[in-house]
Amino acid sequence: MPDTFDLVILGSGPGGYIAAIRAAQLGMSVAIVERERLGGICLNWGCIPTKALLRTSEIYHYMTHADAYGLSVERASFDLGKVVERSRKVAGQLNAGVKGLMKKNKVKVFEGVGKLTAPGRLSVAQGDKTTDIQAKNIIVATGARARDLPFAKADGERIWTYRHAMTPPVMPTELLVIGSGAIGVEFASFYSDMGAKVTIVEMLPRILPVEDEEVSAFMEKQLTKAGIAIRTGAGLEALTAGPDGVTARMKGKDGQAADEKFSHAIVAIGIVPNTEEIGLEALGVETERGHIKTDAYGRTNVPGVWAIGDVTGAPWLAHKASHEGVVAVEAIAGLDPHPMNTANIPGCTYSRPQVASVGMTEAKAREAGYELKVGKFPMIGNGKAIALGEAEGFVKTVFDAKSGELLGAHMVGAEVTELIQGYVIARQLESTEAELMETVFAHPTLSEAMHESVLGAYGRALHF
Repeated sequence: MPDTFDLVILGSGPGGYIAAIRAAQLGMSVAIVERERLGGICLNWGCIPTKALLRTSEIYHYMTHADAYGLSVERASFDLGKVVERSRKVAGQLNAGVKGLMKKNKVKVFEGVGKLTAPGRLSVAQGDKTTDIQAKNIIVATGARARDLPFAKADGERIWTYRHAMTPPVMPTELLVIGSGAIGVEFASFYSDMGAKVTIVEMLPRILPVEDEEVSAFMEKQLTKAGIAIRTGAGLEALTAGPDGVTARMKGKDGQAADEKFSHAIVAIGIVPNTEEIGLEALGVETERGHIKTDAYGRTNVPGVWAIGDVTGAPWLAHKASHEGVVAVEAIAGLDPHPMNTANIPGCTYSRPQVASVGMTEAKAREAGYELKVGKFPMIGNGKAIALGEAEGFVKTVFDAKSGELLGAHMVGAEVTELIQGYVIARQLESTEAELMETVFAHPTLSEAMHESVLGAYGRALHF
């Protein structure tokens, strides 16, 4: 007889393992199936270890600019092997933490490749052994993987995906980053700060294309100032790897194509959902462009089958997956959770400077027909930012002029990935400009720029 559980989760990323913990809290018997490492891509190869790398490059940047702080550092250098080792240790520590959480919450872990075989049934294959599992409900949380260029697949030597870029065998000298979303910009920032000559190529008219246009424009100026070459509106027609580097054929805005040489290339052009060969077709689970279709609670069209995280579509963010996991489990348990609202999910880019946002951009709000009140406060007017020596950037807030609803917030500058949560909470609580104006912000803090931006939207800014 197969092992039987109330809930089985296929995939142990930030969606899967959080769903398992919440289900255990609600008294369910839970199993989780993982083919690689607990914690999934985010913990082992994405969110966390990349931040460890970026912290290293941030410190190295300060070392090489110590004079600006009245300090001196002789012959600043780094050991690439130790840089990577630290990142891997951070990932390993958190992987062990997830193992501990599964044990603490009595979640049964099956190692192997899982596949839905019938309603309420999965098989788990590991080597020549197959285990059958039965469950009242199944959550698919299989995540996604990096998308390859159709004409040049990543080889790990000269052409890299994010996984290769996190464990580089050598330091690139001339690096081509293909794609300017969060992943591309983060790696461009890391390698540039570590001394590589970096070029970003983006087919769309601007970098970080999902962000507010003013943020994109500002980031292009800042990255260019840092020495990164940026080619927007440019197409990549060919990428050929050789023993001493890669040759990229790029078409510019003028329509002319030319070959350029680089030592390495990172492909950051999006993701592919992991929906192949997991049994979806046999059960009739509906997909769209490879992503599983769900309602706002994670239900698919097949009773008892749920899906969360990257496998369900944008935004492809760990915190979105975790929240979806909680919502789905509470719905399974018969509770009354709030439906998932992707408009309140913050987006963060951990480059230098950082970028963070939530809600509508100014352009999207205008397209939606809102009459707007827009506030923008520069970090150069913030005392803490000046004291930190990180006064580049701004905070922008977008309000509905009629109701005072905070439609969106967009930030670029030091530690804005930490600050954005204030606006996320405001949106979740349906706060208006009145509550935000009446809130007391500690001094001196970077968060005061948030207050000033709100005040500025209504002509009341105090420091600008």
